[in-house]
Amino acid sequence: MEEIAKLISDGSDTFLRTEYLSISIFMVVFAIIIATIVEPERGTFFITGAFLLGAVTSIASGYIGMWISVRANVRTTKCANSSLAAGFVVAFRGGAVLGFTLVGLGLLNLVLLIMYYKSVFLNPNKEGRGYKELFQVVAGYGLGGSSIALFARVGGGIYTKAADVGADLVGKVVENLDEDSIMNPGTIADNVGDNVGDIAGMGADLFGSLAEASCACLVISGTSSDLINSNGYYYPLLISALGIVVSFFTTFFSTHVIKANNREKVMLSLNLQLLISTLFMTPVLYYCSQAFLPPSFTLTAGNIKVSRTECFYCTALGLWSGYVIGYVTNYYTSGSYAPVKKLAKQCVQSAATNIISGLALGYYSTFVPVVCIALTIFISFTYADMYGIALSALGMLSTLCVGLTIDGYGPISDNAGGIAEMCDLEGARENTDILDAAGNTTAAIGKGFAIGSACLVALALFGAFATECNIEAVNILKPLEFAGLIYGAMLPYIFSAQTMSAVGDAADEMIIEIKRQFDTMRIREGIDRPDYEKCI
Repeated sequence: MEEIAKLISDGSDTFLRTEYLSISIFMVVFAIIIATIVEPERGTFFITGAFLLGAVTSIASGYIGMWISVRANVRTTKCANSSLAAGFVVAFRGGAVLGFTLVGLGLLNLVLLIMYYKSVFLNPNKEGRGYKELFQVVAGYGLGGSSIALFARVGGGIYTKAADVGADLVGKVVENLDEDSIMNPGTIADNVGDNVGDIAGMGADLFGSLAEASCACLVISGTSSDLINSNGYYYPLLISALGIVVSFFTTFFSTHVIKANNREKVMLSLNLQLLISTLFMTPVLYYCSQAFLPPSFTLTAGNIKVSRTECFYCTALGLWSGYVIGYVTNYYTSGSYAPVKKLAKQCVQSAATNIISGLALGYYSTFVPVVCIALTIFISFTYADMYGIALSALGMLSTLCVGLTIDGYGPISDNAGGIAEMCDLEGARENTDILDAAGNTTAAIGKGFAIGSACLVALALFGAFATECNIEAVNILKPLEFAGLIYGAMLPYIFSAQTMSAVGDAADEMIIEIKRQFDTMRIREGIDRPDYEKCI
């Protein structure tokens, strides 16, 4: 068990070192570009510094989460060999490290950055500028986080899918081996992919959303003298801070109140995490808005009057929209509900009808989340303009610690199952299969949160940009703007094609390597050991 766990750990370290080297080169080049194009009077040095700090925070958070997950997997296997409940607790706490580290470290660095920049920008003997300029340069923190997320999410996703496809096609289809067979040279690479894609990649993705939403709120707050004079601009940061406290108490229910000693209780424990955290967070958000915001304030952009109760509505709406998105995602992906059960029955007839029905089911699953996001945008904008949309994004991410915990739980359980299979631990494998089945659903919930929050954050960032540039309206009937819409609609297809091609190319190389080993080595006879490192 320790030997296999070390192979997974070393493979994950190797991938992240290679990826972070490429990212470091990008960070340096992009920092030079920022320093070149930003006017000195707008704080070139400070924007560049904020960008680099955001990027480094994102890298550190992803790496810490991965470092813990590759050590929690073998411990989960050992505990699952004794009991299902013990294995669940270890896997869940391993995921909690990712959630609390990422949110806590991200918030800490952002607060320290603001405190340092305040000493410079608000010092009449130095820069002598105001809060508006301060938050403009702090926005570089969100840019740094989202830049790393682009590399980590896409790079890790390509790796994990290529390893999964390569290992399964040759091992299970061609060679007729069991899932995670020790004779399959691609098994370790498959387990490595779960860590670098769903731990480091997903963590960087959601950190980027959190940092961007916080920075968008701060930039818009800088336009309101009422918020500045009352210290109300700290409200976005307090949402995330109180979310950490609420999430801490929520995890107590999963590991102490509900004993996950069977399949149903494992799913119940994970599903209740989102509900309990959402219920607890709602009154906390109300208290936060009443205690730390002025009764009413004016946003300079558009001269809009906003009350603190309206701010609560916007934040709570984002919070509950996130829960609904998570619930609907769980409904369409969990084997406990009708959609997946119906789809499973169609597998009996043919693969073709299964693919058609599965694709249709995926299309159906988008309806409720899109309606929730659209209503959230409409109502939040009505109450508090772009500031309301930014608050709704933060509301959706206020329980991010819990979301990342159940998301990180999945890869740890998956790795534990692989270790159990390769070590021929039948009792542990039976329990890890139960844990892994729940983890597959929670991974989908994490992706739902990532997509929903990204949509709100993108609009919030555009709102912050429009606020700073005094853009009141965009006329899409003009030729240039309309052409831009068409061009923008094309970009997702280009990026999707590029990532799919990359997965196909990488999977082809892995398939060739696995076939080579089976053809030239006596792996089935047990004479030669598979060369796992070659596939990694």
